Amino acid sequence: MSLRLAIAGLLLTLLSCTQPAPLPPSGAPKFYVGNPFLLGGKWEYPQNFANYDSTGLSEVLNQPTGAITADNEAYDPNALQAASAVLQLPAIVTITDLVTGRSVDVRVNDRLADNPGRLIGVTPKVAELLGFPSDGVVEVEVTLNVQRTAALDAALGEGPQLTAAPEAGIQAQSLAPPGQTAPSGPVQQLSVQASDNADPDQGTLSGVVTQVTPSPGPLWVQVPGFGRNFDADRTLQSLYGLPAAVVPVFGGARTLWSIRIGPYHSVEDADAALQAVLQRGVSDPEIVVR
Repeated sequence: MSLRLAIAGLLLTLLSCTQPAPLPPSGAPKFYVGNPFLLGGKWEYPQNFANYDSTGLSEVLNQPTGAITADNEAYDPNALQAASAVLQLPAIVTITDLVTGRSVDVRVNDRLADNPGRLIGVTPKVAELLGFPSDGVVEVEVTLNVQRTAALDAALGEGPQLTAAPEAGIQAQSLAPPGQTAPSGPVQQLSVQASDNADPDQGTLSGVVTQVTPSPGPLWVQVPGFGRNFDADRTLQSLYGLPAAVVPVFGGARTLWSIRIGPYHSVEDADAALQAVLQRGVSDPEIVVR
């Protein structure tokens, strides 16, 4: 082989190593629930919720642009997207930052993949709108928009035809710090610049940020869903040494029982407590805000 050919071959090899891998193609979004799966030592059970209103911790997703989501869309860090361990996909939810009081509607289209102590993951754009702190972990409330989710899922059916929107307009007012009144003034027009892989139906999300009264609280690790006080007490015995108690949960036609451990005033302490519960063989613990 001549020296010229050898050099040319080496340059081609180096060039191929520096080129990013092509993004996998995204197809039509699909309705997706999926089977139970193990998330960081905790079993999660996705389902088609008729209603959903939960508190917990949220953090910023760390995924490559264009990665295919669980419902076959493309991840866009500049879109109003989120990931949940249990919600049907896609779903429209309202996420409220309990510390800042800011609230916005987003589209849940992926599964959480790492931390069992997180209720929902959001894109950097959603985190920016809600005013997440620099560490990216914050107390939130997630509420399912039942009507919009049902309409979206019905439209999807066997693999619906949705129109992609490359840009989503956002309206936002200047928001005051928590506990203070937001200044009056004209509404500022913002724009979410979406890539070519923007998720379909993104244009239906206005991106309007609303301000409600902040309501942060201490963190608790909760083991929910006991039908009898006796069963909750028996599980409580395996949590000896932890600040745990059995509490009634009222709602619907019957009273259920939960175990709550805490309170905790830092994310690190709550995460450690959740791991301690899992290590003792107790299933389904979750971090909640009370």
